[in-house]
Amino acid sequence: MKNMILITAACLLGLLSTIGASLPYPILPPLFAAESANSFNHFLGLPSKLLFGLALTINPLGLLIGSALLGPLSDRYGRRPLLLYTAIGAGIGHAITAWALLIQSYPLFIVARFITGLLEGNGSVARAMLADQLQGSLRLRAMSWLNGAFYLGWLVGPLLAGATLHWGVTVPFWIAAIALLLVAVLVAVALPREAPSLLRTSWWQVARERHSLNLLRHADLRTLFVLQLALTCGVASFYEFYPLWLVETGGYNAQQIAWVNVGLCGTMTLTSLLAGGPSLHAPLLRASWYGGAVALAVATLALGNIWVGIAAIVLFGIPNALYNTVIQGWCAERFSAHGQGAVMGLLSTTFCIANIVVALGGSLLILLDTRLILIVGALSAAWSAWRMRSWRLQLALDDAQKPVLEAAA
Repeated sequence: MKNMILITAACLLGLLSTIGASLPYPILPPLFAAESANSFNHFLGLPSKLLFGLALTINPLGLLIGSALLGPLSDRYGRRPLLLYTAIGAGIGHAITAWALLIQSYPLFIVARFITGLLEGNGSVARAMLADQLQGSLRLRAMSWLNGAFYLGWLVGPLLAGATLHWGVTVPFWIAAIALLLVAVLVAVALPREAPSLLRTSWWQVARERHSLNLLRHADLRTLFVLQLALTCGVASFYEFYPLWLVETGGYNAQQIAWVNVGLCGTMTLTSLLAGGPSLHAPLLRASWYGGAVALAVATLALGNIWVGIAAIVLFGIPNALYNTVIQGWCAERFSAHGQGAVMGLLSTTFCIANIVVALGGSLLILLDTRLILIVGALSAAWSAWRMRSWRLQLALDDAQKPVLEAAA
């Protein structure tokens, strides 16, 4: 019973973090496309499209920084206080966002969205908490369910906004704020209190010296970062540009794209709920299989017609969900000595970096042809999947030689 409450708290946090990130997608376009100029959509007389782009970018930027910092901070100060404070802080951030929309303050809106994204980078802390508290197949299943909660949030967020907007533009954010505060109560009840750390380093020193990217000083984690970055660049190329592919290839409108997204998110969520069981095959070998399937789905989208492409979009969710479950569970086992928070933070940070890289590179490639960024993404994911197989063999050799070297020393 205790484990189920723990898993429920983690999944609700994951669900609400991605709901918070995706809430504005159906809300912001009408605000910035409004014919009547106001202090919000023409702040300082700047073009509304420029303000709109910044409004969409600022939350993921906060998410990137939060993913890199919050995991290592939880290694120092504990999972429970970090999850508790970030849930409360994110709830307050949504409330401030609603207030900024009410008074039409663009600067306050930007600050609130950044801080909310920063605090909702606590997904790495939730993963680390599950890795700490659970073992074996239950740990894998719990991480898979948490991934499913993240995927579901990208579906629920826009639906929640669309269902409640008729009551007012601020209502979705107030609902998110109240839900996060209720989850904070669940976290306070479900998570056991941790013994206070004996270290006396300041939070700033921990953030500066122990952020997730510091793990790149270790050779194996550098290899993990490179392979994960290459794989997630393929995933990001798919996520960011399949809607544009649907528009250009099939003339799809926003509602039709939304239904395709329902199919994708539903597939990923269902797969995550069913994944995480035991397997006879090595984790990295399975990760390479799933990575290859991700590459195949992205390549099929780039080269197929509209119906083949839609099938590829929906089916993409299966290998993507399976890959994330396997790689997170393997990292929790292999690199636990570096701190679960830092390791899970590195995985989250890598995905954020991949999204930024693909957004910048893709914006240039789509000037020539949208399919180019999809092909490049497929090649990147395919290389990562191929390289994982040889890395698995190298790690096995290193593990076999380690006792011999230790005995000789």
